[in-house]
Amino acid sequence: MIIGVPKEIKNKENRVGMTPRGVGKMVKAGHQVLVQKDAGVGSGFLDVEYKKFGAKIINSAKEVYKKADMIVKIKEILEPEFELVQEGQTIFTYLHLAAEKKLTKFLLKKKVTGIAYETVETDNHELPLLEPMSQVAGRMSIQVGAHFLEKTQGGRGVLLGGTDEVYPAKVVVLGYGIVGGNAVQMARGLGADVTVFDVDQKKIDRINKSKDELFKAKFSSKKNIADALKDADLVVGAVLVAGACAPKLVSREMIKSMKPGSVVVDVAIDQGGCFETSKPTSHENPIYLVDGVIHYCVTNMPGAVARTSALALTERTIDYAISLANKGVVKAVKQDKALAKGVNTYQGKLTCQGVAEAFDLKYTPLDNVLENYK
Repeated sequence: MIIGVPKEIKNKENRVGMTPRGVGKMVKAGHQVLVQKDAGVGSGFLDVEYKKFGAKIINSAKEVYKKADMIVKIKEILEPEFELVQEGQTIFTYLHLAAEKKLTKFLLKKKVTGIAYETVETDNHELPLLEPMSQVAGRMSIQVGAHFLEKTQGGRGVLLGGTDEVYPAKVVVLGYGIVGGNAVQMARGLGADVTVFDVDQKKIDRINKSKDELFKAKFSSKKNIADALKDADLVVGAVLVAGACAPKLVSREMIKSMKPGSVVVDVAIDQGGCFETSKPTSHENPIYLVDGVIHYCVTNMPGAVARTSALALTERTIDYAISLANKGVVKAVKQDKALAKGVNTYQGKLTCQGVAEAFDLKYTPLDNVLENYK
């Protein structure tokens, strides 16, 4: 199979879909890899490194898309890339279709096999291809939150850990999954007073049994969240429903009740965001104000730490990519239930229920689509 790795075009997106060592594994498995010129520069990988591992360097994205059977990248296909995508091509990337109606319809029209990293899911409900970037985004949420709390950035002028004489900042984390857990870890490491909200009572009880005065958990109810936000300095939105739109946990009224100069970081923005006031931003223009509250809603947060992110992600994606290349899509997904859940579109059919519900489109279970294939 011919695999194409184009250069990302999203604002300040420095990650690359496959590292040189990942290319080496793909070539060793018997496949040809086309890498667009300078695709890895933002992550610190030069063309000469890709050549060393067997890649062929291609000058233009147009040629990469034209020749490749499968495209491996980081971010969703953007409108300027629509004209490059070939009918029936396989795209293996983060798609986040529940927040992208135009892209969803395009993939269906082009009969693209769209396999989304974020919906590959194991039997025990783990999301192996989302997890590494969730770790990065969770940890970054506290870094960027602390930065924008600085007075010079328009924030309240609050240090997360406080001092011996001054109480630490109050951090609220909505959701205690991979993103939330990593956000909590970072916030507690900096000495903040952290409250995490979740719907899993067992998680809540386990946290509260620790008797850490500066780390507590509460049930994620509207009233509990509203009460906590009034005193919060930093709020991290870390909720996820795989493949579907994120639930709106924070209303405009709750934002209005917060202290001027406080900060919200919506890590769920790729799936539409969990704050009613959220709208996508970029690394170039990362923040905006609503009722005096700073909103950070960058849709590709891990792109700021591109080398770490690219290395971590390729370690997780490469075996799945090799399986798709070795066996073909049909055989690969029939043999791997987790990978099958990653298929969002196939042969003009929408095979992800969460996306179908988001846009009131027809949902076709993948098994129904593949029943005629051996």
